[in-house]
Amino acid sequence: MRLFILYNPHAGAGRAKKLLPKVKEAFENRGITPEFYLTSYPSHGTEIIQNLDFSDYDGIVAAGGDGTLFECVNGYFRNTAEHFIPVGVLPVGTGNAFARDLYKDTADWEEAVDVICGGKTRKVDAGSFIMQDKTFYYLNILGLGFVADVTETAYKLKQFGNVAYLLGVLYQTLFLKSHSLKLTIDGTVYTRDNIFVEVSNTRYTSNFLMAPDAEIDDGYLDVTLLGACSRIKLLKSLPTVFDGTHVDLDIVETFRAKKITIETEPAKILTPDGELIGSTPVSVSCLHQAVTVYSH
Repeated sequence: MRLFILYNPHAGAGRAKKLLPKVKEAFENRGITPEFYLTSYPSHGTEIIQNLDFSDYDGIVAAGGDGTLFECVNGYFRNTAEHFIPVGVLPVGTGNAFARDLYKDTADWEEAVDVICGGKTRKVDAGSFIMQDKTFYYLNILGLGFVADVTETAYKLKQFGNVAYLLGVLYQTLFLKSHSLKLTIDGTVYTRDNIFVEVSNTRYTSNFLMAPDAEIDDGYLDVTLLGACSRIKLLKSLPTVFDGTHVDLDIVETFRAKKITIETEPAKILTPDGELIGSTPVSVSCLHQAVTVYSH
């Protein structure tokens, strides 16, 4: 089995780098010696996979967090290969949301090694979004509004480590402001006074059960809207995202869609799989079972 492993040593605040010798040993113990390529800078993974000769390998593995997988998937779709090979996910980063839909325990990265080496695959959906004449792809989630603003603030406060995201939530809550939203879902137009939009392929984003009914191979993306609300109501509602009960709140709406167009006033920054890329307006589509992944 010939595997190419795209490895982000910076994932998990450097945890991935410490695990690298054990990861190599785990594959070798299963009779496989993959080719490892360590990423060095943002978007490096996309460049590597985009230019990779798929015919030299049986599979690709994205080793890191959701950001590493995002780069891998974008390189994957931009590759000009005639035959596409399976993608494996090795969860050694901080956010391993997509891996939650593949494995029983994302904290046990050796389970992922076993699954990948086992060679069993399944086809899953991908999200595609177009904004400013550029196309990107994701396997997990695309967000905007409060969720993206929190991510942007957390990036600026990353020197505070794991507390940065919490500080981002508190800061954005303090300056909470709704925005005008025009949402077109499979041809039907909705207008809302909105706080955030999440377009999910998977159930989880980080530790949040954002789309509890989402399935990664059903041909639909799950849309979650949070309507305008007070700061206190927002803070009281946030804990419900951990168990998915937020979908029952009167300020939350959910939809299932194949094609979505999102327009906002003012323009809102986008966060696909925890990255910060572009802004609205944006068109999103579900690519049904477009990627083959290693799975149980």
